[in-house]
Amino acid sequence: MALKIRLARGGAKKRPFYRVVVADTRFPRDGRFIEKIGTFNPLLPKDNKDRLVLNIERAKHWLGHGALPTDRVARFLDEAGAYTRKARSNPEKAKPKAKAQERLDAARIAAEEAAEAAKAPVEEPAAEAPAAEAEAPAEEAQA
Repeated sequence: MALKIRLARGGAKKRPFYRVVVADTRFPRDGRFIEKIGTFNPLLPKDNKDRLVLNIERAKHWLGHGALPTDRVARFLDEAGAYTRKARSNPEKAKPKAKAQERLDAARIAAEEAAEAAKAPVEEPAAEAPAAEAEAPAEEAQA
């Protein structure tokens, strides 16, 4: 029998309340369970002692019998020191998809061109100014 330590949702609509339960993986999320080992109320402030009530001894007992916690329950048990959660990282998932990468590349190229264009006029007008002054009197002389 595959066991999970997971959250079973209770409470009203938009007012969640969870029981931390040990259940067979074949049982429904909010259905039958083997044992209730705690509660979790996400509506309470994080520093409230009643936000998470967990029987650590029973959790250790079920972990010893092969129960696997879900990710959220593993976080709770890790904070309590009863379970060591594996670090998870998927940098590929965080990357933008193909079209977003194309837009980012186009924006980067446009920004580089704008930066080059902003640098170029600063140097060139100083060199062109004396030439423009030299041409101006010649044009007035012709008129």
